[in-house]
Amino acid sequence: MSTFTEVLHQRILVFDGPMGTELYRHHIFTNRCFDELNLTEPNLIEQILTDYREAGADVLTTNTFGANRHTLEKHGIADRLVEINKAGVRIARKIASSGSQTSENGSSVNSLFVAGSIGPIPSGTYTESELETMILEQVDSLWDSGNGVDVILFETLPSREAMERAARTMVKRPNIPFVLSCTVVSDKESASGEPIARLLAPIPDNLAQPVAFGMNCGVGPEGLLQAAEEAVKITHLPLIVQPNAGTPKEFEGRQIYYCSPEYVATYAMRLANLGVAAVGGCCGMTPDHIREIAKMIKPLDKGRSAKTILHAAQPEVKEQPETPFQDRSRLSWKLARRVWVTTVELVPPRGYDLTESIEKSRKLYRHGIDAINIPDGPRASSRISPLVVAQRILQEANIEPILHFCCRDRNLIGMQADLLGCAAFGIRNLLFVTGDPPKLGGYPDATGVFDTDSIGMSAVQRRLNRGVDLGGQSLSPTHAVIGVGLDPTSLDRKRELDRFHKKIDAGAEFAITQPVFDPNALLSFLDAIGDCPIPILAGIWPLASYRNAEFMQNEVPGVIVPDETMNRMQAVSKHSKEEQLAVGIEIAREMIAAVRHRVCGVQVSAPFGRVEIALAVLE
Repeated sequence: MSTFTEVLHQRILVFDGPMGTELYRHHIFTNRCFDELNLTEPNLIEQILTDYREAGADVLTTNTFGANRHTLEKHGIADRLVEINKAGVRIARKIASSGSQTSENGSSVNSLFVAGSIGPIPSGTYTESELETMILEQVDSLWDSGNGVDVILFETLPSREAMERAARTMVKRPNIPFVLSCTVVSDKESASGEPIARLLAPIPDNLAQPVAFGMNCGVGPEGLLQAAEEAVKITHLPLIVQPNAGTPKEFEGRQIYYCSPEYVATYAMRLANLGVAAVGGCCGMTPDHIREIAKMIKPLDKGRSAKTILHAAQPEVKEQPETPFQDRSRLSWKLARRVWVTTVELVPPRGYDLTESIEKSRKLYRHGIDAINIPDGPRASSRISPLVVAQRILQEANIEPILHFCCRDRNLIGMQADLLGCAAFGIRNLLFVTGDPPKLGGYPDATGVFDTDSIGMSAVQRRLNRGVDLGGQSLSPTHAVIGVGLDPTSLDRKRELDRFHKKIDAGAEFAITQPVFDPNALLSFLDAIGDCPIPILAGIWPLASYRNAEFMQNEVPGVIVPDETMNRMQAVSKHSKEEQLAVGIEIAREMIAAVRHRVCGVQVSAPFGRVEIALAVLE
């Protein structure tokens, strides 16, 4: 079994939620010592951890947040400190081990990890030596010579001083992995006014080094998302984010959290897109929140970690020469010669009447547009098959489609079948994308397949172009032009660059970026690529209004709208829709002018299906 530290670098983990909130919901009031319940009401602690496990948590946290000498003395039970901590570990380990998770194919996977919770100890009345002793006696009780927890979680730390104190103490336990998780309140600062840059600065070399940084409590999902945007730029350590369920509001004497599980899950997805290593919950969260987070995160993570293994060709099967790139389609002919290319994105309708889509495509053809981009279930929506749309547009509008091909909805057998269908219909231009998690759309109970990702599908298509299928069997070569997506505004630039080069190695022959609103971000990314061997088209989205800009900024994964653009759109937000649209078109035109010398063409989206907006941008 891989260690907690190893897995933290391999996939996105889902942490559980708070123990205190659940105990209160089970009518255990604050005059009780919550930690003592490990001894007096272990069945209740087991039930709460079971609820989190069944909700999809990968990491269970011990009920030991306050099981330190300072807190236990106030309840007169400091002499039971070791007993309470070990009982907390025993309960969590029992639930983690008995609930080994099952994969979608029915096979058993590793049991859950257990994190030993250590909350902050007030430092005002103790010497540094006394604080160190209190920390170590709890650490030793939780670790128990390697038979206890998988990692020590110092959580809700109020200051940089508290974080360094924990790291200084752990010098005396050099082989125990630990996480330092601080509390961030308003304005992305600690309660004492320390900014993220101070809180998550590298721990001095003379202190023990954590395996990850964390941020928990303090504020809700929106506040910690803003903090995480700063944090990922500062630290190279994995980042664990556990927000509160929003800000509680008083109602008839109660503190109520109005942050729904679905709302929290959308922020979990945005945190995952930032590159955080784990997401969980803090005050006010419940197993229902963790369940929705898991539904969002796990399909996304599955897509990221998917691999495709191509079976070796049968001894009698020989790969055939590929059709030269420039001879495969009108689009590839232009791309091969670096002739400027204009394409427009049209989203397939929700029904099956394609009359309007075909008429729009004919209009774009008459205006000299080179190709129509057809998304495949954008934002996990359920629409008519984009393959059918592409075939009808090619046949009836005489314009080439660029069919987006998503890995979310079909297994490898189904995807190969559709690729062969594309070849039969003469659909040559394909753009492979991994796809959004199903939870993002209106069908939250749908499951994501993700047998592979865009890298794997590029490799599959290249083999088909050479006359060999997934299983190494011979077939007639296809003639596809292999395209991939690219996110130049990704905060995890290293990962994006690495994946881009892997896509090229797998067979990618052109790329289209996510909608880009900051030309400097795209130009900087192109500089980082260096001498790019394949042509790149810039994604352009003309903003229809300030409200549209807010939607793109807040709800569309992988899209960043810079403050300058948001300010320009906000400045006309009180004006008519036509005036707001005019500014959006102007911004899009400026974007094209700024990057034209570095890209081979553009993909312009048609907001709300209005192709006249896309044409206005391209005039």
